Amino acid sequence: MLTLRHAEPPDTSLILEFIRELAAYEHEPDKVVATETDISRYVFGEHPLVRVTMADWNGEPAGFALWFLNFSSWEGKPGIYLEDIFIRPAYRRNGIGKAMLRHLAAIAVREGWTRFVWQVLDWNTPAIEFYEAHGARVLRSWLTCRVEGDDIAKLADEAH
Repeated sequence: MLTLRHAEPPDTSLILEFIRELAAYEHEPDKVVATETDISRYVFGEHPLVRVTMADWNGEPAGFALWFLNFSSWEGKPGIYLEDIFIRPAYRRNGIGKAMLRHLAAIAVREGWTRFVWQVLDWNTPAIEFYEAHGARVLRSWLTCRVEGDDIAKLADEAH
């Protein structure tokens, strides 16, 4: 019933569709500015920066995980940073999210990578409980820092 596979270029529009569905779920539907060109360039281009794993349920697109490598300077090894995981509501409670986490963990183990990291919104109690039930520790002592928009341009200008 479940097939996990690497995304291929024909999946570009579906990946963007999943991203938009995730943004709507997170109450930020107007924040998505990514385009198919962006997805194509960064997932399938000459030097891909991200990887996408697709989940198909009975041949129908059920969800995706968008991830890339991070690096632990202390351990001297890469790990997986899971940017997005999304399972369409109609396909939830079929073990797809659990299978996706296991699949990515297996990739990390096979490659000798030491960490598997992601973020979760503090209001998303069902996701937090799901992740903790599968061995994740929520690192409440670490805070995310982000510079974007005009602020990143200002910071860059200060480099000159």
